[in-house]
Amino acid sequence: MVCTVMSNLGLHESMRHAGIGVVTTPVSDRYVIEALRKDGLSFGGENSGHLIFADYATTGDGILSALQVLRMMRNKGATLADLAQGMQEYPQSLVNMKVKAKVALEKLSRLQETLAKADAAFGQTGRHLIRYSGTENKLRILVEHREQGEVDRWSKLFADAVMADFADLA
Repeated sequence: MVCTVMSNLGLHESMRHAGIGVVTTPVSDRYVIEALRKDGLSFGGENSGHLIFADYATTGDGILSALQVLRMMRNKGATLADLAQGMQEYPQSLVNMKVKAKVALEKLSRLQETLAKADAAFGQTGRHLIRYSGTENKLRILVEHREQGEVDRWSKLFADAVMADFADLA
């Protein structure tokens, strides 16, 4: 299975428990399709809802996705709720911050300090992904953790660090 870096940690954990390998790509269905072809895989997708069934199409197709889910429900004799029980989503926060310029993240000292602290604190219980949008002047801060309180706390710490760094640049 192929997914992007924006996919929930719960998906990765669920696939690991089911014995299903996961290939992770940068954001964009373009990268998902490249990985599907390169690794000879048949299914991948993005959080945006683009699900790609490579045996049938090389783009996300809502009708095809719905038909595939219905087929799986029929074959397993399961409801949609039954199928969804296999995955426990981690609490997640995505903060989008407007920026005037896309300054290299390495140059944002407060952010780098906060990233180092988060890396030490998270271990296997959470993750963060901080990146600029490819299409807008926005910095995206994704935080996932098993505990909602930690998601809220680290999201605020990251956002505060970014605001302080950009204030220093002004």
